[in-house]
Amino acid sequence: MSHPIDRRLSVAPMMECTDRHERFFLRLITARTLLYTEMVTTGAVLHGDRERLLAYDPVEHPLALQVGGSSPTELGKCARIAHAMGYDEINLNVGCPSGRVQSGRFGACLMAEPDLVACCVAAMADASPLPVTVKTRIGIDERDSFEELLGFVDAVASAGCRVVIIHARKAWLSGLSPKENREVPPIRYDVVYRLKRERPALSVVLNGGVQSLAEAQDHLHEVDGVMIGRAAYETPYVLAEADRRLWGDERPVPSRKELLDRFVPYVEEQVLRGVPLNLMARHLAGLFHGEQGAKLWRRRLGELCRKDSRKEALRELVAAFPVS
Repeated sequence: MSHPIDRRLSVAPMMECTDRHERFFLRLITARTLLYTEMVTTGAVLHGDRERLLAYDPVEHPLALQVGGSSPTELGKCARIAHAMGYDEINLNVGCPSGRVQSGRFGACLMAEPDLVACCVAAMADASPLPVTVKTRIGIDERDSFEELLGFVDAVASAGCRVVIIHARKAWLSGLSPKENREVPPIRYDVVYRLKRERPALSVVLNGGVQSLAEAQDHLHEVDGVMIGRAAYETPYVLAEADRRLWGDERPVPSRKELLDRFVPYVEEQVLRGVPLNLMARHLAGLFHGEQGAKLWRRRLGELCRKDSRKEALRELVAAFPVS
């Protein structure tokens, strides 16, 4: 059964960050925000360990699977698998600029092949009833005119994509690392705003550099949705008032300590299933960002991740930590 998706706020797919344990924790903070998996390649979806790569807890809904690939046939198969596994959306990565991704002919380099991306979208849409969305950049290298972006978006829209997520920076396919590609090219929110004005029938979601709910709310005057990336991972408590401020939820906002108390039983259950404690505890490093005791928390959590694998270790740390 698919779950309704409200795109006003989402958390970006981030490699080494948005795994199932991080998503479970984020869902404790916000019930309504749309969550995305890490990017999973078509090869991994079709031939890898699906239980390890694609399994999730039902509380994570609404949940989208992001895939990377350029074969329409393989992407169609991935879309069927995503639907069978209960995901609420399948998203095609056309934004990652890393060399490894380019060598596999997917990610941002596909912006140079809009007809191929359109074929991929059509194959995914034909294979599954899930919404097919595309996450991309405003351009690549010297191909960064608005006309080229519009042509790309029109191509994927004609193939069945009704939602485009735009990272408001172009990508340099060589010369910059993935991290630098998130920081060096200038942010161009005006381009994303213009895209929405030019194509009002499309759902346009803005991504890139958004640090707070207040910023997200400002952008929502111009676009249909906002995707928060690193800020949601490095300072997750920025999402604590999302349900109240964006959806009018009147439930009390949980404190950081309350979130930890709710997360601990999940962690202990996962440890009993063989998941290493540090793979879950590492996602908590930024929880107290900006608060008194944040440095102490990071240090003690780091020590736990390095040295302690007992099921009870996180519970003991939370009980001893002097911050509410």
